[in-house]
Amino acid sequence: MDRFEVEPEQINVNLEQSSANQSGLFIIVVVLVLIIIIPIVIIKTKPSTTIKTTTTMVTTEITPKEITTIKNKQTTEEQIESKYNRWKQNGITIAGESQQRSGLNQLSEPHGILIDDNAIIIADYDKGRILEWKLNAKAGEIIAGRNENGKEINQLAHPVDVILDKKNDSLIICDYDNERIMRWFRKNQTSPQVFIANISCFGLAMDNNGSIYVADWEKSTVTRWKEGDINGTVVAGGHNKGNQLNQLYLPHYIFVDKDYSLYISDYFTDRVVKWRNGAKEGIVVAGGNGSGNSLTQLSSPQGLFVDDLGFIYIADYANHRIMRWCEGDKQGSIVVGGNDQGQRSDQLNYPVDLSFDAEGNLYVTDSDNNRIQKFEPCFHKTIC
Repeated sequence: MDRFEVEPEQINVNLEQSSANQSGLFIIVVVLVLIIIIPIVIIKTKPSTTIKTTTTMVTTEITPKEITTIKNKQTTEEQIESKYNRWKQNGITIAGESQQRSGLNQLSEPHGILIDDNAIIIADYDKGRILEWKLNAKAGEIIAGRNENGKEINQLAHPVDVILDKKNDSLIICDYDNERIMRWFRKNQTSPQVFIANISCFGLAMDNNGSIYVADWEKSTVTRWKEGDINGTVVAGGHNKGNQLNQLYLPHYIFVDKDYSLYISDYFTDRVVKWRNGAKEGIVVAGGNGSGNSLTQLSSPQGLFVDDLGFIYIADYANHRIMRWCEGDKQGSIVVGGNDQGQRSDQLNYPVDLSFDAEGNLYVTDSDNNRIQKFEPCFHKTIC
């Protein structure tokens, strides 16, 4: 059998090559280890109070506070996008017409409104009645009062606001000229009751606990009435008439949110003030810069609505427009109207109150045009 012989020189060469290969492999392993370990050490030893982002030739630092601000801003923008930012500028007349008459298909200076399921309930000021107008109907139905103003128990005299007490299925009505608040049961319209007597009421609101809030324009206060109360509790104003933060001057309409904060249209001071639950004074959240038509001003504000994001919608009565403000902003924005006083579909004529339905449609009592206008929302990316 033949033997395979290897010369000593070949053995030495092979050993040297094996040693060189092992040395090269060792160096590669060391480099890889360093590549992995060094960034980890840097990350672990880097203070946790900053996050560093690096691009070519530029390095910027973002603090946790800035990150929170950015996150909150993005969240707010997402929330706003999920709501309706804009409404079509041409309204649709869904109740009444420009002529002031007493027919059931007409209105006469409508004031306060509310949306109830598939109907709109309207305080028809000049005719002393409350109408229920089914959406898409041609005429309304009288559900409180008559076709005339009066002081009898079954009459109203210039009603200015109405709210719905669902627990008792009754309407609470500010009977303005009779200086009383009436309760009118919807199932038994022949047996109305005087709910509160001898009060110069205007706007009404109800919180989640069933307490009633009343704007008393003569005393320049807002009072809260719990079930069984003989006297109301002053929860805003009460320091004479004036424009200080602890005062009101002819408060008109009011809105109460889920935190029991009150929003009040302070008619004579051309501002909207917010009184938090239990507060001794309010804060100005819209207007307050004198009467005018700039975006920083209001002129005789009336009806109010506050949405889930805290946007405040205001019937800017003497400016013939609906405004939107956010608490803390220096100015508001025009939602609809603001195209001078008139009868066109893109105009308003002394709007008094406003409300929204579940689809985001905006309803406005266009009082001097004797009609209710509906403004449909523009959805995201919709051209209006």
